[in-house]
Amino acid sequence: TVRLMNKFVIYFQHVVANTFFPVLQQAIGVGSAFEGWSPREQDVVYQVLIPMTPPQGHSFHLELEPAGHRGMRNFRIRVKQECTCLYERPGTNMLCFLHHPKEELRANQAPSLLHTLCTGSYLDVEKTARWLYQLVRAIWPALPQAHNWHLLLLPSRRSCQFKVTNGRQSYRIEMLFGVRQGSSDVFVSSQPWPAYTPSTTWPESYAVAEMKFFRYITRWAPPDSLHLQCLQFFTHLQLGSGFSTYTMKTIVMHLLSTVPISEWGRRHFVRRLTDISEGLCVCVQRRRLNHFIVGNRWLPRGIRLPRELLMAGAFNLFDDLLMDPVAHSQAMSQYLDL
Repeated sequence: TVRLMNKFVIYFQHVVANTFFPVLQQAIGVGSAFEGWSPREQDVVYQVLIPMTPPQGHSFHLELEPAGHRGMRNFRIRVKQECTCLYERPGTNMLCFLHHPKEELRANQAPSLLHTLCTGSYLDVEKTARWLYQLVRAIWPALPQAHNWHLLLLPSRRSCQFKVTNGRQSYRIEMLFGVRQGSSDVFVSSQPWPAYTPSTTWPESYAVAEMKFFRYITRWAPPDSLHLQCLQFFTHLQLGSGFSTYTMKTIVMHLLSTVPISEWGRRHFVRRLTDISEGLCVCVQRRRLNHFIVGNRWLPRGIRLPRELLMAGAFNLFDDLLMDPVAHSQAMSQYLDL
């Protein structure tokens, strides 16, 4: 799937070269399918994150919004035009957006990114998603896969989703896009968010850092390690129980960082499932489940966080249970049912 997406990206880069649309980088596989577990094996969604960088003559500036949904950090991406007068080369027709007359720009140059995928001065998630849909539809016939596979585009406001089928096999792919924070493994991304989220809001995404954590654990795990099967089993077990898949994933990530990887083998399977169940019980009782990435200074070397996230205090994913006694009572009842 990543190979297919990178073929898309190569064509994307060719199509948008010398334009003023975002520059798309190599795709990164994220989420449960690429981490090695999925709660529903019969309904796997392959998520890929495509980093974007600004086109020539533009720059991206991340602006932190006031505290967002359940305290998660949301950003806006301000797009600024940059002077390109010093970079004008003989044989190129690029005009400086800042210093050439508007009439000359209108007559001789494609519109700035500010006038295509932005709302005001901010990059718009939904406009960018529609642009990606148009690129996928236009490029698909040129790909080798188009000879044997059928492309079906699926509706989505904040990402580009499609299914490819060949009669026997079917893959559902969700193409997310975002901007990297500095040189870290944390992005602001187009990940789905509550329906009322403004189209200029980009939530902070830790998907790449989490994927790298699972890759690190798998690299050091013995051949008979069942840590992924434990997570898959428990997330499948709790589907419909009221606890999110992300809650269970977070509990398992905490356990993987405290229980030696040598103790996740076949003979430890039931013990580890018990640990996961007891971990959920303790978190619900205490009304606290710390986010695994935010404020975690003990991540494996090679997982890079922005300094402000590294120095942040613990972020409680169960904060709503602290504030709402009814929600806490329901969570305890859901745990007992589970």
